[in-house]
Amino acid sequence: MSVRILQFGTTGQVARELLRQAPSYDLAITALSRAEVDFADPEAAAAAVEQARPELVIVAAAYTAVDQAETDRELAYTVNAETPAAIAQAAARAGAAVVHFSTDYVFAGDKPEPYREDDPTGPLSVYGATKLAGELAVVASCPRALVLRTSWVVSAHGRNFVKTMLRLAREGQPLRVVDDQFGRPTAAADLAGFVLSQAPRLAGTPSGGPVFGVHHFANAGETSWRGFAQGVLALAMGPAAPQVAPIATAERPAPARRPLRGTLDTGKLERTFGVTPRPWRDAVAEIVAELAAQPQASAA
Repeated sequence: MSVRILQFGTTGQVARELLRQAPSYDLAITALSRAEVDFADPEAAAAAVEQARPELVIVAAAYTAVDQAETDRELAYTVNAETPAAIAQAAARAGAAVVHFSTDYVFAGDKPEPYREDDPTGPLSVYGATKLAGELAVVASCPRALVLRTSWVVSAHGRNFVKTMLRLAREGQPLRVVDDQFGRPTAAADLAGFVLSQAPRLAGTPSGGPVFGVHHFANAGETSWRGFAQGVLALAMGPAAPQVAPIATAERPAPARRPLRGTLDTGKLERTFGVTPRPWRDAVAEIVAELAAQPQASAA
């Protein structure tokens, strides 16, 4: 089934994976870059939807500079809340479904068990607050909207934790990583593959279907950032992997507060879509292998 897909964003980790994998799902995506549509201009984004008349809109652009958002509140709110709302409203008028990505940062991180979709939110940062405002606005604006909260996204491209750890290890720098923040790492490739695999279903499901609303997607397995680093280095270097020293969040202060335990429960997604995300180590092993096949300069 061919689906007319309009995607906002071309350079982010998930955006790039969506474009890379689309041909494998026999899907074609019209992707709009920042140069083509200013994501800080809600009216321009809405006009793009109205002109394209898609069946599915994917919002794969966002303001993701977590610490910078603390002093750049207005732009972060526009990009993460106002523009997605305008897109969702335009999609509803066009009869299109919407996929919008959100984050574990909408939670306070003080729950001892993994967070479910209906748990109370409580963002600790401007970034988290703007993403929460965005997901609420998208769901309110379009009855056929799927909001996917995810966490700790990594890939073989762009800037991310996997690439940073490998670069520091190559440089021989001492590794000290936070060991009191927990979550579920997520491969951008897996998240993009899930969305593409569900595109025909999303485009064909009427409002009120269980596929819409808020769902959580993250690769299986909880770990700390230090545990994540150790796993990455073990996969890449085996017994030669350097030691990773543990530090507390308090030892590495940042402008924006992070949830100490933003672990997401993916049970609802598994029941609704019949999809079980694979373990994060399996997903990250593929990223490490892809980076190893690249020239070292491009893997930095």
